[in-house]
Amino acid sequence: MTNKVPSQTVPSTISDVERDTGVAKETLRVWERRYDFPQPLRDPNGERVYPIEQVHKLRLVKRLIDLGFRPGKVIQYSTDELQALTGKATGKSGNQAPAPELQTYLDLCKSHQMEALRRKLSQALLMMGLKSFVIELVAPLTTLIGEAWAAGQLATFEEHLYTESLTVVMRSAIFAMPQANASNIGTPRILLTTLPQERHGLGLLMAEAMCVADGAQCISLGVQTPLLDIVEAARVQRVDIIALSFSVAMNPRQALDGLAELHMRLAGCAELWAGGSNAALKRRRPAYVRVFELAELAGAIAEWRARNAVLSAG
Repeated sequence: MTNKVPSQTVPSTISDVERDTGVAKETLRVWERRYDFPQPLRDPNGERVYPIEQVHKLRLVKRLIDLGFRPGKVIQYSTDELQALTGKATGKSGNQAPAPELQTYLDLCKSHQMEALRRKLSQALLMMGLKSFVIELVAPLTTLIGEAWAAGQLATFEEHLYTESLTVVMRSAIFAMPQANASNIGTPRILLTTLPQERHGLGLLMAEAMCVADGAQCISLGVQTPLLDIVEAARVQRVDIIALSFSVAMNPRQALDGLAELHMRLAGCAELWAGGSNAALKRRRPAYVRVFELAELAGAIAEWRARNAVLSAG
């Protein structure tokens, strides 16, 4: 039976859902046949479209899969049940309020007070310093914003407003940092970007801030860079390290395939570093990729310097 799209809704196409949730189109079709969910409507051309309520549920299902659950076990649960299960799996009660400081930032997002949000972020940055600001505030706050968005408590445009506000604050802080001496053999040249399927850039920005604070020279290409362009940029810029960010929304299979192709095309001319919450980095990380948490980047850069000093001395 073909369902008609209600006129008062603006549903998502299957491509939109794939980008939004990280669940591949093929997987969505398989779940539709096997589990009777999702249940897409049809547009006037007969193409699948998905109401926002189903997209919210798919975000939660994807998150639980990344936490190790099987689709068949969770996909029939209601959105409320999925939220409760997610809270239990991550050690957070569904009724547990965020830390008061983080809640303040979340409330500013929900009430669209973006100037106030930027001012508060800037004040925290001045008080904490860049590295502590990233690890102690930005990282947990961004996780909270993502959880609120996945649960349907924050609209997509509100999540985007947060991203843009934080980007303005952090870019200003990065530009204000002293520039590393590129001619110093102890200064790693790090190219930062994401694969073409990864459109989320906050993890990349946080990594750049941490690297700059530790004296690395960073070249950021932003998000969604084609593989051949990453390789060419690495060659032209003579980089030592390519650092990639992977959000939970990116399809893990695409992440692994992209890493494998990039590794092959680089042919050892630069190290591959990666970070983020994607399942590909947790369960099946390739041997040729070094995976770091944000707080581990300082140690990784120090280790690179030590290795480079030994090679230079030899």
